[in-house]
Amino acid sequence: MSFNPLLPKIIEAVAESIAKNADDITLLDQAIGDGDHVTNLQRGLAALLAQKADISQLEWPAAWQKMGMTIMTTVGGASGSLFGTLFIAMSKALVGRESNVQIFSLAFTQAVEAVKQRGKSDVGEKTMLDVLVPVAQYLQEAVAVSTPLVQLLEQTQQVALTGMESTREMLAIKGRASFLGERTKGHIDAGAMSSCVIICAVADVLLEQL
Repeated sequence: MSFNPLLPKIIEAVAESIAKNADDITLLDQAIGDGDHVTNLQRGLAALLAQKADISQLEWPAAWQKMGMTIMTTVGGASGSLFGTLFIAMSKALVGRESNVQIFSLAFTQAVEAVKQRGKSDVGEKTMLDVLVPVAQYLQEAVAVSTPLVQLLEQTQQVALTGMESTREMLAIKGRASFLGERTKGHIDAGAMSSCVIICAVADVLLEQL
């Protein structure tokens, strides 16, 4: 089943969800970050919205590649590099492979590994990886036992939410937040929240289609 006709809906849903949560994410980012995370993300999403018709005509690998390059060149900063890496790595992992849930879960896992390498980070360091890694692990486990797609998508959302919440009491050791030491505890990581919002928005679109 090809989801490419859904890509415009997915891009729109992500943009809407980020806008809806923009104030909350910005407050988190102002507390322990640079305060520009949402602004940067929305610049990239605006570029994707402008290209959504073209993107919908591409095969999955080409679509992810185009989206990744667009994000990397328009979002800027660490977020642009990391989110861009995620999509570009997914593109590379999908080349020459059939598009199905099993292959997608494998590609997503490989892409998250690429983000780890790019950011020189891992789980437990109060970053987006505290959402992405548990989601990747869950997808692999769910696919291995042939979890029904609706259940898989709903549980993916829960795993993302749990991962986001887990960053609240973590000590930040990466980026600007690392200079704040103990002051970073008690705050959810902005990148973890935006990652959770994006994953939940994508899952909602796919659930609507099912």
